[in-house]
Amino acid sequence: MVSEELLEILRCPACVQTREGTLEYFRKAWLVCQECGRKYPIRDDIPVMLIDEGDKWVDIDQEDLPVPPPEA
Repeated sequence: MVSEELLEILRCPACVQTREGTLEYFRKAWLVCQECGRKYPIRDDIPVMLIDEGDKWVDIDQEDLPVPPPEA
């Protein structure tokens, strides 16, 4: 489980330079950017905050995200 303190400071790396980059904690397995729609998996309690990883899931509907996220 990702700590509340970490969730409060994490931002979407693609958006943070120009926008807020607010992330929503989804099903304890994903962080979803509320601005660009990128989705970052959480593997072994570690958020994978790479833009390339978020790009892989941007066109997948939030409800269709696999839980747990697949391994890279």
